[in-house]
Amino acid sequence: MALLSRWRGRGRRQVGKSRSGNALLWWVSFGCGALLTIGLLLPGLVSRGGSVGKGALAAQTVVSDQAVPDRTSENSSLAASESPTDRLSGSSETKPVSQIDDVTVAVLVSGEQRVEDVSIEAYVRGVVAGEMPADFEPEALKAQAIAARTYIVRRLSLNASSNAEEGKTSRYDVTDTTEDQVYISKDRLERQWPADAQAKLEAIERAVEETKGLIVTFNRQPIQAAFFSTSNGYTENSEDYWGQPLPYLRSVPSPWDKNVSPRYKQTVEMSLKEFYAKLGVKRKKGMKIRVTGLTEGRRIKEFTVGNRSFTGRETREKLGLPSSQFTWKVTKDRIFFTTYGYGHGVGMSQWGANALAKEGKTAEQILQYYYTGVRIEQASKL
Repeated sequence: MALLSRWRGRGRRQVGKSRSGNALLWWVSFGCGALLTIGLLLPGLVSRGGSVGKGALAAQTVVSDQAVPDRTSENSSLAASESPTDRLSGSSETKPVSQIDDVTVAVLVSGEQRVEDVSIEAYVRGVVAGEMPADFEPEALKAQAIAARTYIVRRLSLNASSNAEEGKTSRYDVTDTTEDQVYISKDRLERQWPADAQAKLEAIERAVEETKGLIVTFNRQPIQAAFFSTSNGYTENSEDYWGQPLPYLRSVPSPWDKNVSPRYKQTVEMSLKEFYAKLGVKRKKGMKIRVTGLTEGRRIKEFTVGNRSFTGRETREKLGLPSSQFTWKVTKDRIFFTTYGYGHGVGMSQWGANALAKEGKTAEQILQYYYTGVRIEQASKL
């Protein structure tokens, strides 16, 4: 409830209306909620929103590669009478979450440079459509919906605190790109899926509706719900990719990806001239290329070329590789990389989630497997 109070208190407008609100009303509301904001957020100001985007607080270092969605994603206590299982199964005994229905999300539609105001649930629908194939298992789609909702709840809360501290109002909350989470409007979806739009939309809308209001929390705070497409067999500790440890982003086995994901193993080829240029290394005769460290998630921790060392993340990003686990082979003037997995590897594997759903696991079980020590809770109860 404290989260929602802060959002409403910052003068957010209804859909289609101006973002400016009554300044006096905003400051009164902010003053009342400041202590709650600090208590809720201070321990968790350690990441973007993970999905991990560049627009989060500057102090957050886990912000430069989409975690919660990855740029390489596949397309991130309840009342006694209401358990997570009730909500995830779409139980008719679960009442709708009316408290967040009047909170809107301002999405920058980057291709058109306009801001689209949508409800949180409409935003989540558009993100699930943009980040996960609609033909994935229903429980995998539900897990994705909860992760996407967790990201925007965290992001709106962070935005409210940051803007209040700096005395400014942003023109939008999130972009529709991997800088935040890929979002596709319903109109665009219907144009994009002309043949089977109705069936796909129904699958996504069902996943969103049956998880309405649910988010992933750690110590009653929204987590950085990082996700990615395909693991190499394990997920990655957050500090091994972003340099900052988060207790719920721990390495866990994800053995299913190898057998189910079309992106598990890929080959990237480039000239040696391009290889050295991308790394900013001056080529010398007899220069050695070697791995000098591995992470707990079996990815490359340190990659050394001559006397220059790079982290696995730096190597992946500089060379444009799908994953930071790779082997290579050098010919006369070319280098061939074989990569394993697709994405940064932190948080929930989408193909792993789909495999778990096929095994009969629920969305709650999937999320609690990939995010260590978390709970699934109603945002309105926080």
